[in-house]
Amino acid sequence: MNGSTLTSLEALDELTDEELGRFVFFLFRSPPEGFQKIPKAKVQNKTRETVADEMIEIYGEKDALEVTIEILKIMKRNHLANDIQERMQQKRLKPDPNAVSSKKQRLADSPSKTGQPGQELQSVISKLKTCLKEENNFIVEETAKDKNKIPLNKIYTDLIITKGESRTHNNEHEVLTSENSHCPYETSINFSDIFSRNEEGIRTVLTKGDAGIGKTVSVQKFIIDWAENKTNQDLIFMFVLPFRKLNLIKHVDYSLHELLILLHPQLKGCHSDLYVDKKVLFIFDGLEESRIQMNFNQTFIISDADTKSTVEALIINLITKALLPSALIWITSRPAAANQIPSQYIDCVTEIQGFNDSQKEQYFRKRVTDKDKANRIISHIRAARSLHIMCQIPIFCWISVTALQPWLTRKCKGESPTTLTEMYSHFLLVQINRKNEKFDKKHENNSMTLLESNKNMILKLAELAFKQLRKGNVLFYEEDLKMCGIDIEESFLHSGLCTEIFKMESEFYRIKTYCFVHLSFQEFFAALYVFHCYLCKNMEEIMFLPNTKEITLDVLMKHAVNEALKSKNGHLDLFLRFLHGMCLESNQRLLHGLLPHTMSSSESIEKIKQNLKRGQKRNINPERWLNLTQCLIEMKDYTLQQEIKTYLESKIKSKKLTLAQCSAMANMFQVSEEVIEELNLKKYNKTEEGCRRLIPALRNCKKAILANCNLTETSCENISSALQSANSPLRELDLSNNDLQDAGLKLIYKGLKCKLEILSVSNCNLTTVSCEDIAAALRLRTSSLKTLDLSYNDLQKGINQLFTGLKSPNCTLDTLRLSNCNVTVESCNYIAKALSPLRELDLSHNDLRDTGMKLLCDGLKSSCCNLNILKVSDCKLTEQSSPDVALLLSKENSSLRELDLSDNDIKDSGVKALSNGLSSSECVLEILRLSGCGLTKRTCYSLISALHLNSKHLIELDLDYNHLGPSERKQLSKIRKFFVYTLKTFSMNHNEKLRTNPGLKKYAFKLTLDPNTANTQLSLTGDNTRISVRSEHQQSQDHMGYQMQVLSKESLFGRCYWEVEWHRKASIAVAYKSFIKRGCKNNYVFGCSKKSWSLELSENDNRCAVVHNNKSISKSHPQGNRVGVFVDCSRGILSFYDICSDTQTLPIHTFRTNFRETLVAGFGLGHDEEASVSLIHS
Repeated sequence: MNGSTLTSLEALDELTDEELGRFVFFLFRSPPEGFQKIPKAKVQNKTRETVADEMIEIYGEKDALEVTIEILKIMKRNHLANDIQERMQQKRLKPDPNAVSSKKQRLADSPSKTGQPGQELQSVISKLKTCLKEENNFIVEETAKDKNKIPLNKIYTDLIITKGESRTHNNEHEVLTSENSHCPYETSINFSDIFSRNEEGIRTVLTKGDAGIGKTVSVQKFIIDWAENKTNQDLIFMFVLPFRKLNLIKHVDYSLHELLILLHPQLKGCHSDLYVDKKVLFIFDGLEESRIQMNFNQTFIISDADTKSTVEALIINLITKALLPSALIWITSRPAAANQIPSQYIDCVTEIQGFNDSQKEQYFRKRVTDKDKANRIISHIRAARSLHIMCQIPIFCWISVTALQPWLTRKCKGESPTTLTEMYSHFLLVQINRKNEKFDKKHENNSMTLLESNKNMILKLAELAFKQLRKGNVLFYEEDLKMCGIDIEESFLHSGLCTEIFKMESEFYRIKTYCFVHLSFQEFFAALYVFHCYLCKNMEEIMFLPNTKEITLDVLMKHAVNEALKSKNGHLDLFLRFLHGMCLESNQRLLHGLLPHTMSSSESIEKIKQNLKRGQKRNINPERWLNLTQCLIEMKDYTLQQEIKTYLESKIKSKKLTLAQCSAMANMFQVSEEVIEELNLKKYNKTEEGCRRLIPALRNCKKAILANCNLTETSCENISSALQSANSPLRELDLSNNDLQDAGLKLIYKGLKCKLEILSVSNCNLTTVSCEDIAAALRLRTSSLKTLDLSYNDLQKGINQLFTGLKSPNCTLDTLRLSNCNVTVESCNYIAKALSPLRELDLSHNDLRDTGMKLLCDGLKSSCCNLNILKVSDCKLTEQSSPDVALLLSKENSSLRELDLSDNDIKDSGVKALSNGLSSSECVLEILRLSGCGLTKRTCYSLISALHLNSKHLIELDLDYNHLGPSERKQLSKIRKFFVYTLKTFSMNHNEKLRTNPGLKKYAFKLTLDPNTANTQLSLTGDNTRISVRSEHQQSQDHMGYQMQVLSKESLFGRCYWEVEWHRKASIAVAYKSFIKRGCKNNYVFGCSKKSWSLELSENDNRCAVVHNNKSISKSHPQGNRVGVFVDCSRGILSFYDICSDTQTLPIHTFRTNFRETLVAGFGLGHDEEASVSLIHS
């Protein structure tokens, strides 16, 4: 039995008897596209071995596996299918030369798809094209007096359509996503190319797009171009199945053929054979409107176009390829509804982004043929930034043209509309005036009279809009209208006004559905209804208000704001903008014919503005806060924008930003026409909540630094959303030193499908779990990640899984930092096998030991490995690793340019062995770091000898923290003569005898306790090296309040290490020297502010805790009563160690930060008479 049969048989063995029956069914009834059917008698009720052999005989070795994989995918056994694919790649299977070519067999057995259709077929196609052209050739608009149909080709403007999924939408308001996605688009495709012949395997395409973005119009244009024989002429048939029509027949059973005849009567009298073997496209438009419950897990298989079933089953079987597997499928959907189709059935996702700036201009010039008027519209829209952004949505361009007509024709005096509320109010007035002129044959210049004459119906529509908006409905039925007192036979609904604002969406199968032509109209009318109810004191109709009639306008708006802030997807954001806009008396005068009266209270208006600026609530999505700044713009209050502009222009930014200012700044950055080069939140004086408010600005910057911002899992949702915003320009993101945890990184992972190139999540409390998500991200075809920093996370064995991601051919990573990630010798096995894509690898502060280093070097010696930078400082290496490293330096075409061996006890003998590599002509090393390696004067001779032989590349040599001796140091200094043109940095500082001590003890630092900082209840003994509790009090000007704590007399500098012995309950800390100089009592407690870091210990607990900035992390308790502390002031490292014995230390925790002030050591005791801490001086 050959390898292919074995693999196919192994797959069949994994199937249950029922699943095997389904598998066989596909073989004889509906095999994958292009493969011939196997005779039923040869495979039905046969053993698994027989089925596998028959597949080999019919298809050949390789194609048998392809068929197996395809059928398994249809059956949703994806894991099994992927397993076979991996085995194929491993075995590199080739087609069986003796087997019949399945491609030839397919051509022989299948009907021609490229030849000329027969006469009968041609007649049906011609009729279908004529009908589709008639149905889609016009856009119905009441924008002219003498006709209501505009040829689509006359006004159609190309849209930006991108391939791939650019963002998540479930937490965003559809209309307002345009404000978050206006960055320049790097790649776009033509909609007519979505089924491009150049891309094999694309059968099912899902096109996403927000409301009003142009999905249906794009479908219309696609259909017209096919019907007019312009594009996609390889398609024989095109069948359009809008979900709004399918909704109305969902309870009736049809065969596919019967359903197509119902929707396309041109097929009447034809048999299904006419199209089943042809290249056919099914278009399912408007998935978000579907009221059909599609359950892909519990649907019977239908493979015949003449088999009756439910509409749901027909749709599912078409999408899953069980029915007409060769047919193409095009589905359009609003983003929030797109997940109704499981991703495994989608071959390609496209997204309609709307208009770019030039396309907006093109649209306006097509709609307004008068060049001067078009120029005036374009200039006005550009000047109003919020309107300009909204015009990315095509339907808003249409609204703008309509609303601005009175100013273009000089029929309207005063300022032209600059806010959304003004624009929509004027649009309403224009439409009512047109309705009067066209249907009532009257012309009325008075806006109040115009509105009063249509007041009753408009307010009924407003009531419908509000009540359905609260329910989240965008499609309404006859009963919904009746509940609001709307008679569907009323002439008003058919007068022309409602076709532009509220229209009958469908009258298919005798059931009528209705909707506002765009979601924004529904929100405008909903706001109008609420404001009208308030003026009429009809409060019981407004569901989010307390039961009282007597409330002021500012209280109403405060309740509305609170209600909108509760929304996770922002479905009330635009409604809230319109409602605030209506508070202005100028807008009330525009709508005066609908409102009982106008009201103007400067006191209320000021309170409303202050409430918007205050925004003190926490744990609210920052996107919601951004919307509040837009509400201020609707009220024509630009003070926040001016304050931020002044703040950004000032050189000193010490003033603390308010939360409202943070939201305004985020909004300003986000809507800026220019991409922000760098967003560094450290530059701004803000609170933690203020930091969260600034996150949305990530949508429009290239580099974002959010390190040390106290971000949590909740913040990651907003970061992920920003990463996935359309054409995000973000290329570098630093999230270091935030408590994101695995759940937070999982959210970030969703955003890694963008073009992010550099990601730092060091010290984010990640574990093994996160490595699965990161590995998956590295395997993505869309991944652009080049640099990844995971340092200071306890990844442990997750490293093994991480490096499986590096093996993927899709992996673009070239820099990986895993410093202090608990990498072990075992992990080095996995690392060594996946080094080929890397150019930089940092494994510092891990317990690799010589065994692990040997494994790494063996991997690095491979000819396919071209690592440039290797950092293995503090990895418990000895002189035994040096020969392996030397061979690495001297290998043919060595690429290593930077090597960091600091803080390893490689000693003089290790450097001597290393010199063999340094002296090689193949060595191209430019940077060599050997600080803290226990070196003595003997090392100098080895280095001098090696560097004399090969000195042309080295530019930096670090020998700090060694004991080289004065004369030897002079000799080394002299070799700089030989590096006149290369060596730029040569360091030999801190050369004391103690530097030859093993491990951390080479950095031993002698401390004493400062009595002037001791609490009065502490007793200092042993030459101020021990503290304990005592009853007497001593006075001190700087004593630490009520905390039993003390600071060291000596300040810390460079690298320092000390050990202490503690009993009962103690705090071992490091703090800024200014620790006790300011603040309340809590600031005096170690770990409770940004000025100190503490290890909290108690003999009564089985866990200890590390604390900083009042945030505690639980850790395993030390085994004994000795702990060590290491500080590297320049590199911002603070580590606590469990001293198990004189030769064994275990890490407890490491803090990474930037120390901005002078440091001192700190010690504290709990309220226990037997508690004590003693400094250990070896």
